[in-house]
Amino acid sequence: MSDSGSSDGGCRCGEIRFKVFGDPLITMACHCRGCQRMTASAYSVSAFYPADRFEVLAGEPVAGALRGPQRHLYCPSCLSWVFTRPEGMDDFVNVRSTLLDSPPSDAPFIETVTAEALPWARIGAAHAFEGFPPREQFPALIGEFIAARANATSV
Repeated sequence: MSDSGSSDGGCRCGEIRFKVFGDPLITMACHCRGCQRMTASAYSVSAFYPADRFEVLAGEPVAGALRGPQRHLYCPSCLSWVFTRPEGMDDFVNVRSTLLDSPPSDAPFIETVTAEALPWARIGAAHAFEGFPPREQFPALIGEFIAARANATSV
């Protein structure tokens, strides 16, 4: 994996600022009804990082959405959904990648919960799952994503 250094991002109003270090482990689009409602869009777009490669620089994110084990965190002022700490995966952070100051130009590598996708909203990701991918599949998916990124940057 090529380390792209770091990237800054923030919520719509700028109260929450954050930094990610290096490249994401994988990128995703989620079509679940929860993400549709939280984004007021067809799906959410995110990038998965190890927790130690994510840092909140300014502001204090607050729990929102279901306030359950997924721990969706928002800006308390503009209510932008900034990141999620996935249930049972405390070593990882799922960052809303469109909040990066320079959002990624490549399409998400996987799309999840396609069973709830709006009929016109499929993005043609490399992998699609009717639900969420089983956790045991993530190491292989991450490895494939990293290899695909390395091949794309070496061309």
